[in-house]
Amino acid sequence: MQGESQAPGGKLSPERWVERYGDQLYRYAMLRLRNAVDAEEAVQQTFLAALQNRDQYSGAGSEGAWLLGILRRKVVDVARRRVREMPIEPEVPQWDPYFDSAGRWRVSWAATMQQPLEELERAEFWRIFRECLQGLPKRHATAFALRVLEDQPSPEVCEQMGISLSNLWVMLHRARLQLATCLQARGQTREL
Repeated sequence: MQGESQAPGGKLSPERWVERYGDQLYRYAMLRLRNAVDAEEAVQQTFLAALQNRDQYSGAGSEGAWLLGILRRKVVDVARRRVREMPIEPEVPQWDPYFDSAGRWRVSWAATMQQPLEELERAEFWRIFRECLQGLPKRHATAFALRVLEDQPSPEVCEQMGISLSNLWVMLHRARLQLATCLQARGQTREL
């Protein structure tokens, strides 16, 4: 793009853009995006936008600089799209002793509540459980209470709290880990 000038008379020559500027624009996009498919898409979008808006070219600078300016905006658009489309996957340790790969208790909460376990029948356990629950961040405790203790469906909990399903899952996961750690530290569980 250095030393390149536009066609005679300050007019654009779109028929030569790919030949003249394609490699340079692609290298620029690759340096920024680090993905061949995204870089190619950004360059193609640049050429398309330049063709559609060629009447806005003032002729004050070179074609190459004008195309690079368009490419910079396209690279930002691709980067923003990546962030929007990035799936949110909470980190779940594979060695998690309390939950299976889907994030559910290894032992069903409902089944645990129905079993006549000595720990669950003792008033001391419930006192300590309440203290542990109160020690959680307020939103985590609320999410846990609504979804697990009150057994409300996840969509209803999300609507009540104004959060997404993935956010609810993360809150529940963190609440369960903190509760399990708290109960275990106080000697109240052998295995959850």
